[in-house]
Amino acid sequence: MTAASVIYAWEGTNRKGRKVSGETRGHTPALIKVQLRQQGITPGRVWKKSRTLSSLRRPVKPGDIALFTRQLATLLKAGIPLLQAFDIITEGFDNRHMQALVQSLKQEIAAGSSLAAALQKQPHYFDDLYCHLIAAGEQAGALETLLERVAIHLEKSERLKTRIKKAMTYPLAVLMVAAIVSAILLIHVVPQFQGLFAGVDAELPGFTLMVIALSAFIQQAWWALVIGLGAFALGLREAYRRSPGFRHQIDTGLLKIPLAGTLLKKSAVARYARTLSTTFAAGVPLVQALDSVAGAAGNGLFKQAINRMRQDISTGMQLNQTMAFSGLFPGMAIQMTAIGEESGTLDSMLEKVASHYEADVDNQVDNLTSLMEPLIMVILGGIVGALVVAMYLPIFQLGAAF
Repeated sequence: MTAASVIYAWEGTNRKGRKVSGETRGHTPALIKVQLRQQGITPGRVWKKSRTLSSLRRPVKPGDIALFTRQLATLLKAGIPLLQAFDIITEGFDNRHMQALVQSLKQEIAAGSSLAAALQKQPHYFDDLYCHLIAAGEQAGALETLLERVAIHLEKSERLKTRIKKAMTYPLAVLMVAAIVSAILLIHVVPQFQGLFAGVDAELPGFTLMVIALSAFIQQAWWALVIGLGAFALGLREAYRRSPGFRHQIDTGLLKIPLAGTLLKKSAVARYARTLSTTFAAGVPLVQALDSVAGAAGNGLFKQAINRMRQDISTGMQLNQTMAFSGLFPGMAIQMTAIGEESGTLDSMLEKVASHYEADVDNQVDNLTSLMEPLIMVILGGIVGALVVAMYLPIFQLGAAF
């Protein structure tokens, strides 16, 4: 019986005399050295790693995959052989986890696998859409072109995600600061005023009593509050992951939030159009392309709608009709899709739809950010101001009495 392969780390020198390193799956250090020599690398030290490539998931970010794709497309267009391109890309990354991933792909290809097959063995980094597009490029003899399309798709998607995160993260960060400032006031400042009020033989205002009671509760049970909020957040996340019904309700509710819902809907439309344009232009049949698009929708409601659209198209309906029946797509996207289907330019029309809504999302994020900055400052000032007023209100009343 063949022994199970493990991950070996290695160091060596390439043909140019440069020191290189990486990680490779194999059975013994001797076999690893043989593989390295076949690739023109003079092996040095080879040792067994206790972790597997799957443990490298976290350090490799989607932006790294987009950069890898862009670099690979550029190098192949310049006529550089695939294996040599992997070496160049490896040297360009400072992230050793990304270096190990690239070298792992190189090892698979050097052993006789196609690029698509090598990518499919790393599903944590390369999804089905990515692998299908690369496979289509290899079959059509247009790998460089498809890699460039995939690179553009990933770059646009990452930029869109970044813009959405910016719009959502900023107000949450400011509100968190407001909560921290309020907690500091309630824990450290309010008790000092409470000691001052204890020596005053007068009835305190109701608002002041409420703030004092809140301060006492936080001082005594802050740990329970933190644990409760953490458990609630964890439970919410697990329920979203495990319960399709709950996930559907959350995704539906998010699209109904004023301003934010419109932003999320436009970003989902842009992602749908960009992904479908890329896959359809690569020669992937529409029904199969929609299967990949559904997985990249980014919203459960859109995913369900796209799956229904795929079923309707397989029965003979046109894409623009299924989009209209879903009730999720704006009229402009539907009309441009119809024009693309009639003129045979569906991929280019979908790309225009994606570009339009990506630009629309950019503008809306900028407007939303500029609108929320003063609004959040007012909320922050109101919270802090209310606590200050609650503490000084008895002093004002005592001053008025005298």
